[in-house]
Amino acid sequence: MTDGKRVLGPDDVRRATTRMAHEIIERNRGLDGVVLVGLQRGGVWLAESLGEEIGRIGQAVPVGSLDISLHRDDIGRRPVVPGSVSSLPCDVDGATVVLVDDVLYTGRSVKAALDALNDYGRPSAVQLAVMVDRGHRELPIRPDFVGKNLPTSIIESVEVTVDGVVIIDPETTVDQ
Repeated sequence: MTDGKRVLGPDDVRRATTRMAHEIIERNRGLDGVVLVGLQRGGVWLAESLGEEIGRIGQAVPVGSLDISLHRDDIGRRPVVPGSVSSLPCDVDGATVVLVDDVLYTGRSVKAALDALNDYGRPSAVQLAVMVDRGHRELPIRPDFVGKNLPTSIIESVEVTVDGVVIIDPETTVDQ
């Protein structure tokens, strides 16, 4: 993990994942028709972890991944680098799709994910699960399931892994 201020450790991430898994089951009154879809790259590991935890609690749910790189609205500002191939484990028509990402910031990745998801069908509902909601929204998007609300400054970045959550401030972080 990069040098920075650690705000969650591995146990905290595990507890947050367990809590979010319970919340997903409760909100959907079970798991019928629920599909977890992690956004490439940061959301895939979290979707897999949520899927494992949901399976431990109740029943297995399909878990897939979605590459949103060609649906971003900043395509002209930076080079497009596909994250990976999208892999949806089942038909999303009529399903309740829980989009999963590591960090919610401006909301632009979620908008791109909604656009990309439409290429695969029309879900009956789309919900959003994120490990960290750091604020600074540019679009009217709100998560349904949050591991940690973490207000940050615009210049900071947040790194989320299974090993924890770190806030990186470029003004105080020294290159090594």
